[in-house]
Amino acid sequence: MRYIISISLASLLTFTVAQADVPRVVTDLPPIGSLVAQVMGDLGTPVVLLDAGADAHAFQLRPSQAAELAAAQAIIWVGPEMSPWLDRAMNGLNASAVDLRLLAVPGMIHRTYADDHAEDEHAAHNHAEETGALETGALETGAAELVHDDHAAEGHEDHDHADGDIDPHAWLDPANASLWLGAIATTLADLDPANAAIYAANAAMAQDELAVLDTEIATLLAPAQTTPLVVFHNAYGYFAAHYGLTIAGAISDGDAASPGAAHLRNLQTKLADSVACVFPESNHDPKLLEILEQNPGLRLSGALDPEGSTLQNGPELYGDLLRALAQTIADCAAS
Repeated sequence: MRYIISISLASLLTFTVAQADVPRVVTDLPPIGSLVAQVMGDLGTPVVLLDAGADAHAFQLRPSQAAELAAAQAIIWVGPEMSPWLDRAMNGLNASAVDLRLLAVPGMIHRTYADDHAEDEHAAHNHAEETGALETGALETGAAELVHDDHAAEGHEDHDHADGDIDPHAWLDPANASLWLGAIATTLADLDPANAAIYAANAAMAQDELAVLDTEIATLLAPAQTTPLVVFHNAYGYFAAHYGLTIAGAISDGDAASPGAAHLRNLQTKLADSVACVFPESNHDPKLLEILEQNPGLRLSGALDPEGSTLQNGPELYGDLLRALAQTIADCAAS
């Protein structure tokens, strides 16, 4: 009898879920799609607009993706600071869709590029004092000078970052992701009250799992806190601040900018005899960094993928993204 009752309850739950009006959700980036997928669970699958391997800052929608956007009941995205192409596409497509901009969620941690530049300058200054190997003042001007190049003249000026601009890579702080899981659950529950309890339970479970992962990553990265890191572009401020890492500089200050050879040679000189890990980035040519390998203290590591562009979309992507970043940094620091 107990077995029959269990089967009946399961059937009723399945029927209730099947009959519920589960919202059609569109997201911009793979990590955001992953967070939404964790909250939706078995109820549905969000559409992720960014194609695998595509550049999140310079993407163009295909007609089929524009149709998905027009049919969406909820658009959950980082915001125009990260995905200006989606901001343009949303104009006039579907005024009735719920627009959840995660950078605007109350209580989240915000960083500006001024924060990144100030911390880069402090890290570089301290490292120069400790090693005595760099020219006086070579890195004291901070990342803003380190990454300056003539790429603006090559048509990338729209992608440069002013110090007062919000750094939109906020998903790289798991505290923000945890907060967003709750906001996503609330948004979906408002659209689909019949499944509100499921969304809330899924979000709570995802938050618990993220807390465990956060502890694991903090332990993994603890030995890397004393190793200066040189990254491809200023996308890692949230991750570094959360885990106590030191970003010594960025190859490029703009999201779509490619550093020129002259700039790389200049950077090579400024980093002479320093000890640091240098990280290429997915979707950018690693050959641009080979010149830095001539510095014996600079270790060219594996590529970082802050947007999950090389990972399989789905609920596991967000955790896999954080693990991959942490493991790549930890491996270089330990080498």
